[in-house]
Amino acid sequence: MKILFDQGVPVPLRRFLHPSSVDTATENGWSQLTNGSLIESAEREGYDVLITTDQNLRYQQNLTHRKIAILVLKTTSWPRIQKSVQKVAEELQKITPAAFLELDF
Repeated sequence: MKILFDQGVPVPLRRFLHPSSVDTATENGWSQLTNGSLIESAEREGYDVLITTDQNLRYQQNLTHRKIAILVLKTTSWPRIQKSVQKVAEELQKITPAAFLELDF
């Protein structure tokens, strides 16, 4: 699985998502892209899942024709997410193309 972290997603989370390939928007030079452009770029580059902490994404973007799955983490706090990394990994194993899922911690 090819995963893209949006800005705000704690980078240490990537260690717990092995064997998935995880890149960040910043690493890809996409830190200045708006949400719509970021999603388009991610789809064009073959990412399966975008992980973001932007809780307004579903209201700002029309996601109906998207192929990429989107997982929203409802916090940017690494200590809170770290306590639930197993939950994140499990949800990623079940996520389907074009799905939209929010995880609360």
